[in-house]
Amino acid sequence: MFGIGYNFDVPCFYKKYLGIECPWCGFQRALKLLLDGNLVESMAMFPALIPLILMFVYLALHLFFKFRHGSRILLSLFILNTVIIIVNYIIKII
Repeated sequence: MFGIGYNFDVPCFYKKYLGIECPWCGFQRALKLLLDGNLVESMAMFPALIPLILMFVYLALHLFFKFRHGSRILLSLFILNTVIIIVNYIIKII
């Protein structure tokens, strides 16, 4: 879908000026892989992409429907995503 002929990448200034990847490096490529239907490759590139999408979908639903324990679930999802991003970043820089 977005593979050939489309290039909408925003360069990572962190990587450009400091020479190392930032915690979000791989997000755009993983999103393109996901949109192209490559779920496994997308998860390998940036493991937090699917949980982030689920978190934002749940946030939108919570804002509309006001779930009883919605804020606690959102906090848990936020912590989970943060841990995934940090662990992935540590693995990348080692």
